[in-house]
Parts: sequence; C-alpha cells; structure tokens
Amino acid sequence: MRHAGARPALALAALLLLQGPASAQTGAPARPSDSKPAAAGQTSKPAPAGQTSKPAPAGQAPEPARSPTSVQAPAAQPATPLPGAPETRGVKPAAPALPNLVLNPDITPPVPGSDIAFGAYQSGYYITAALEALKRVRAGRDPAAMTLLGELYARGFGVPYDPPRAAEYYRRAAQDGDTNAMFALGMMALSGHGLTQSDMEAAKWFEDAAQKGHGPAAYNLGLLYMQGRGVVSDLPAAAKWFRLAADAGVSDAQYALSVLLREGNGVAPDRAAAMALLHEAALQGHITAEVEYAIALFNGTGVTKDEAAAARLFRKAALSGNAIAQNRYARLLSAGRGVPQDRTMAAAWHLLAKGRGLADPYLDQLVDTLPPADRKRAEATARRWAENAPAPAL
Repeated sequence: MRHAGARPALALAALLLLQGPASAQTGAPARPSDSKPAAAGQTSKPAPAGQTSKPAPAGQAPEPARSPTSVQAPAAQPATPLPGAPETRGVKPAAPALPNLVLNPDITPPVPGSDIAFGAYQSGYYITAALEALKRVRAGRDPAAMTLLGELYARGFGVPYDPPRAAEYYRRAAQDGDTNAMFALGMMALSGHGLTQSDMEAAKWFEDAAQKGHGPAAYNLGLLYMQGRGVVSDLPAAAKWFRLAADAGVSDAQYALSVLLREGNGVAPDRAAAMALLHEAALQGHITAEVEYAIALFNGTGVTKDEAAAARLFRKAALSGNAIAQNRYARLLSAGRGVPQDRTMAAAWHLLAKGRGLADPYLDQLVDTLPPADRKRAEATARRWAENAPAPAL
C-alpha cells in the first residue's frame, strides 16, 4: 500500500473507460434525491410506458420494462363480488411469459375532473369506483367504465382478485373500441393470467390497440417482432412499431429505436436520429439512456462535448441505483472532470458500486491512498447509502 499522503497517478486513459451500451445497463428506477441514492422501494412513475429497458445490439431481443400497473394478487381480497358482474370462467393461468414487459399505463378518464368513478379510483376509493363504474355499465354501453371494472378485478382493488372476470370486462370494452382494454387483453394473453396463454393472441390485441395509437401496445408488439413471439421475427416490423411508440412518447421505445438506428438493425443506420432519440429517452428519466447519453456527452460522440452535463446525468442515474453510473461518477469526482474534485466522495461512490459487483482497480487504488480519516468517512457514507439504496443492478 502506498503512503497515505501519496496520490496515485491518474491516467486519463484509465479514468475515461466510458463504454457504450454494453456497460450502461439499468438499475432500479428509483426517484433521485439530492444527497443519497434512492431508498429501496421508491420508484419513479414513468410516462407513459413504464420504466427502463435495454435492447441488445445485433438483433437480440431487448429486455422490456415494468410499470406500476401490473396485474397481481392483492394482499387482501373482499369476500363478495359485485352484483351484476359477468360469470367467472375458470381459465388456468400459465406461467408468465415475459414478466418485465411494459404493462398497462394509468387509465385516464375521458373527461378529466368530472368522472366520479375514475376520480374515486385515482384517490384510492376502490369500492366507490367499482360501484360507480357498475352503475354506468348498467345504464348503457360505457367502454371506459368496463375497462375500469376490468382493472379493479385484475388487481383486486375493492373487489375480489379475479383475472378471468377482469378479462370479460376488458373484452366487452375492447369490442367497443377501448384501446386500454385491448392492451390489457394482450397482456393477459401473453402472461396467461385471466386468459389462456397465447403469444399469437397477445400480438393480435397489441396490434389492434397500436393501430389506434396506443403507444405501449406498439412497443410491446415491437418486442414480439424482435423475438419472433406469436409473429414471424421481423426487425423492420419491430422498428416500425417502436417508431410509432416512440412518437407517442414511450421512453422504452425511444431507447429501443435508437439502438436499432445506431446499429442499423432493421433500419438504415442513422446515428444522428439515434442520438436524438437517446436524448429524448434520457429526458424522460430512462436510466440506461441517461447513462449512454452521458457517455456521449463526455466523449463528444455525436453531440457537443459537455463534461459538466455528462456529470449531472451520471449523478442522476447513480442516485437511481445504477452501478455503472455510480462508477463513472466516481471516476469524474476522482479527477475533477465536469465536477469539482472530491476524492472522498469518489471513494464512497466507488465502494457503493463495488458492493454491487462492479470492480475497478483504479478506484481501489484511490481508496488505498486516502488519508485514514477520509477513507473511514467514505466507507461510512457508502454503508449508509447501501442500507437505503435500490437493489443491486449492473
């Protein structure tokens, strides 16, 4: 070990080993804070398609993302079903096929601020929401109310958890053109919850919704085309649906399409368009996009070089629990590139990333050469952050 007061030679080449997409994988999408990594279980609400995903290069299937509105069993279930509800069909669910797909976005009332059922749902008064929605369904054809009832039964909010009954409501709403219901049926067919598992059926429902402008459905359909699930594998078709979803503001699709454009998979290569989409996804808080765009900013690859902006993005992703970002931000702090130099905080970020499995001999050397008091402070800071940080993600 070097003397505590000695400073290691900071080789620029070692400092700036900022790799591209293969390194910038997502961490848990937790809300950034000003002082420490986000606490476990804190998740930011994506708009509108969900959280981050990472399409692999060379035509490999991307990892889709999670969303707050997953169909899942609740902790407690009311004992009595609503009067007038359709009969439950006993369909045995299959194992979920793609558990990380973008799930259903929040349902939006047709007339914001004037819908009692949706207002109750959004406020957490689920029994009231169910009763009001059922009242509307009894009064006449109301696909929005039927979709809301489907959502309540699919999640067990205010009514018994009953995916098959949810599917009945979704199907009735879909027949009247409700795209959220079509999307929900696609997810049920894909996962086998509420409907018999069928990739082909899922693709059909996603396409029906996507053709009517439903962004998350278009993104999930693009994933199916990339993987050849329920459809013939077709990268140009995947890119087509990703583009539709990206235009609708789905950050996962913006990132996925940026990868295809950068690599020229299924589309003609267009690095300028790829970088623009990567930037759009990063602005929406897509963590992988934040890390990759930060790398581009630091290196001046496809964008104007801006080390300060790169450091801000690395820090934002680091606070969200991304180990790659934590490591890169530590390197910038260690050398004062884009941020004021702070070797103690660099050590703290490094120790946090290292605890998640991301080794870095250069930063190990930095820790070894800190004065004992600074090293103890860095270790204590990293321990405190680790106790409250999101689950490890590389």
